[in-house]
Amino acid sequence: MSYHNPFTPPRKSATFDDHTLAEIRRAAATGIYDIRGAGTKRKVPHFDDLLFLGASISRYPLEGYREKCDTSVTLGTRFAKKPITLKTPITIAGMSFGALSGNAKEALGRGATLAGTSTTTGDGGMTDEERGHSQTLVYQYLPSRYGMNPKDLRRADAIEIVVGQGAKPGGGGMLLGQKISDRVANMRNLPKGIDQRSACRHPDWTGPDDLEIKILELREITDWQKPIYIKVGGARPYYDTALAVKAGADVVVLDGMQGGTAATQDVFIENVGMPTLACIRPAVQALQDLGMHRKVQLIVSGGIRSGADVAKALALGADAVAIGTAALVALGDNDPRWEEEYQKLGTTAGAYDDWHEGKDPAGITTQDPELAARLDPVAAGRRLANYLKVMTLEAQTIARACGKNHLHNLEPEDLVALTMEAAAMAQVPLAGTNWFPGKGSF
Repeated sequence: MSYHNPFTPPRKSATFDDHTLAEIRRAAATGIYDIRGAGTKRKVPHFDDLLFLGASISRYPLEGYREKCDTSVTLGTRFAKKPITLKTPITIAGMSFGALSGNAKEALGRGATLAGTSTTTGDGGMTDEERGHSQTLVYQYLPSRYGMNPKDLRRADAIEIVVGQGAKPGGGGMLLGQKISDRVANMRNLPKGIDQRSACRHPDWTGPDDLEIKILELREITDWQKPIYIKVGGARPYYDTALAVKAGADVVVLDGMQGGTAATQDVFIENVGMPTLACIRPAVQALQDLGMHRKVQLIVSGGIRSGADVAKALALGADAVAIGTAALVALGDNDPRWEEEYQKLGTTAGAYDDWHEGKDPAGITTQDPELAARLDPVAAGRRLANYLKVMTLEAQTIARACGKNHLHNLEPEDLVALTMEAAAMAQVPLAGTNWFPGKGSF
């Protein structure tokens, strides 16, 4: 005979929570894995777990209205004849035409140009809208080689060789058939309406020695004019950064697991890679060990949301950051104004991640002409520029409070951690101590 205590409510399992149970039922019913966009949704140590130590008596702050705090950054100073100089260290990450609408790509170019920074093509080639409205455009060179041609390599201001992405290090992306329109198919040399899975590795090289040859090939094609970036997903940041430098990169782009993706397996997004916070210090250490810190620039991406995040990434040793998901939100993605339509899709504003389905009510992650027309690229570009301006001012404010006249003068000494995990990952002291895990005694 069983007995239920009426004073104790039923308990659900922490291991088999509602989401896990729903996923088991979905897998059992369909026999396929879940595909979605965006980045990890699990909570991991992040920049929120760090705090700045502002100036007081032992440090002297800068007066905001009288003393300058520089925010500029120059990328590609190692070998490129024409390094690029940006007004802000906040760049726009690679997001493809195909994953995004033409209007969205144009809006990214407009906003980045107004803010004095760069945007990046993503997979699938270069659109005239993006090139025409981007003062500084980085061309991504991916394993798929979709849309790649020497003419566009020369039209770009920098080239980013993509080895890995934070949401899926070791894996390739997906673009489902409903998003492969006539134009996307033509640019990628693919059949219209057929699902496409990008390769997970480059077809013509298998290691750092081959990568060095590839970099030299790209430099010859572009007459050594363009900076060459290497983008890696956050998995083994020390060794990947060191090998990218040895292969001849001008810039290393390091993408943590909070970085988004247009579409890949949910199990990949949530279980492969490392938090952005855990990636920065090993990469910086590799640059320092090779005598290349600040000579080879480091761009960090994956979950950058505010000027505080920017300042913290730079204090840990990065030269710049890149934003993707946040830029889409600034354009109008997941806006509550479309809540009724999100509800019809079985989701809600702020949770919509089925970017691969091409039904985005905001007109951003779609190839549907009627939906895409909802996004005004001029107005959306202004919103992005406003957001970039605010982030830059926030980072400046923090730097001045720490007594720094350039964002790059921020340093780990300006930070403390709120948790043991963040202290260990960022290698900065736990607040109220001078110790972090791995350092030794208190």
